[in-house]
Order: sequence, then C-alpha cells, then structure tokens
Amino acid sequence: MDIIVTGSIAYDYLMRFPGHFSEHIIREHLHQVSLSFLVEDMSKHWGGNAANIAYTMALLGMRPKLFGTVGRDFGDYRLWLESVGVDCSTVRQIDNVFTASFFANTDLDNNQISSFYSGAMALAKNYRIADVYDGIPDLVIISPNDPVAMTSLAEECRTRGIRFLYDPGQQVPRLTGAELQQGMQGAYAMVVNAYEAELISNKTGLTIDQLRDQIEILIVTQGKNGSHIYQHGTMTEVPVFPIDSIKDPTGVGDAYRSGLIFGMMNGAPLKLAGEVGSLCAAYVLEQVGTQSHKFTAEEFAARFRTHYADDGALERLFQPASA
Repeated sequence: MDIIVTGSIAYDYLMRFPGHFSEHIIREHLHQVSLSFLVEDMSKHWGGNAANIAYTMALLGMRPKLFGTVGRDFGDYRLWLESVGVDCSTVRQIDNVFTASFFANTDLDNNQISSFYSGAMALAKNYRIADVYDGIPDLVIISPNDPVAMTSLAEECRTRGIRFLYDPGQQVPRLTGAELQQGMQGAYAMVVNAYEAELISNKTGLTIDQLRDQIEILIVTQGKNGSHIYQHGTMTEVPVFPIDSIKDPTGVGDAYRSGLIFGMMNGAPLKLAGEVGSLCAAYVLEQVGTQSHKFTAEEFAARFRTHYADDGALERLFQPASA
C-alpha cells in the first residue's frame, strides 16, 4: 500500500509557561498587544505535520512515503525517520536554506501560542508528486504546508485521479475561502478540528451541513470531547482515550490522523479507525515532543482493549499493515 504524506517537515522548539495566558491578555487592548512570556524550560524535537503523521503510521506497521522540502540541516532527521520505517526517498532537500522550525509556548491550561518559520517549506510549491514518484499512490495526505503547495497538490491529485485526504489545519487562517473550497474539492476525506471547521464555514460561506455533503468522509475533532466522523448523513462519535496526565498537546492531532488513516486504509469501520486514532493521540499527550512515543503492535492492542472493544479486529488490521 503506497501512501504519500505531504506537508511540513520541521524542528519543534517546545516551551512551557508556568502561568495562564488569559491572565495577561487585556481584551480591550487586543489591537496593540505587546507580550513576552518568561518560560522555565525548552526542548528541541523532531516535528512538522507530515513527518509527525508519517512517524506514527510507521509505528503502526505502515511504510509511508514522506513528501516535502527540507534544508541542509536535515541529515540527522532523515536517519531518525528512516530508523522507524518512514520512506524518505521522496523528500526534496534544498541545501541553501534551513529546515522549517516551529516554536510553541504552552501554558498551564494547555493553551498554546505558536510561531512557525517556513524555511525550506516555502519552496514546496516548486515540486509535484510526479517529480519524485511514478504511478498512482493509494492515498495522498495533504497536511499543512506552504499554501500554494497545498493548492497545487490538491489540483495534481484531482487531475491524475489520485485519492486524497485534505487536512488544512494550521493553514486555515492563512487560506482564503476560495482556496479552501478549491483544496477540498474532490477530496475523499477532510480532517479539521471544531474551531477550524467553523472558520472554514465562515470563510467559504458553507454551513457545516454543506461541508458534510461535499466531502465523502468529514472528521471534526472535538478536543477533550473526542471526534465526530460524518459519512453519508450519519455521524459517529468517538470518545477520547483516557489518560492520567497531559505532558504536552503538541502533535496530538497528527497522531490521531495517523491512527485514523491506518484504520481506514485497512478496511476498519470508521468508529474503530477513530478509536485507533484516539489511542495514538493519547500516546503523544503523555510525552513532550511529537515523536517521543513508542509502542509495539502487541502493546498497542493490549492498551486499546483496556478502554475500547475490537473483537480481535486489531490483529487483522496490523497484519496487512506489516505485510
């Protein structure tokens, strides 16, 4: 099964603020904000939406192809991804720039204020899947990337008859309503969080019901309330997998997508696919860093069954993924 994951590949700089952002924001003066937060710790991690998704897919036994643009500092990161089973042969390295970087500051309520330096990602618009891959893959995931690149990749998929999942994520504020409508046109599935869904609705003028009608499978994550999966007029609710404590929320959505796609591409019912995604998300919440979690198929199945029921389906899912 050939799955190409497109999107950002980046280094993550994660910081913790020992307070509450809300206590330092004066609503009446949002038009002239000038804030600086003194953080107690910072750590550097592998990151980027596409790389995060590919990483957890590899843990689940798949061998996704990662497609994106990186800089001259990608050497160690390449070795890391390949060590867990991610195919980096489709990554384009550009030696006169640095790899993109993500800076996230998280407060005690797990709210985040983030910045993103695009670096090599800004050049992703110059490359097509056909430049590095012959044939038609089973699925292309279009995750947050350079906005022009996202639009171009969606158009390439439509033109070549490639099934694709549209995941605009953090680029929703940057994309116009017309760009969002163009990106989701013809998509097999779309994954967004509840806030992004409302923002897309406002930008495009489409109601949530109309969005559901346009996309065969629409997944709207609801934070601590789990996720809602819509298909053919039916909504499936998927609860979160319970954990004792949250270390850091960065990358949780990417892990959810990995498990969801793993299940969907192996023929699992949508509820089961969503539950697999929820457990993947739980693993990330318990760690600092988007690629700090690890598990075997056996460990995953055993933990899954402490909260969800699968009637032996997980063994059938893992078998084809490992084949």
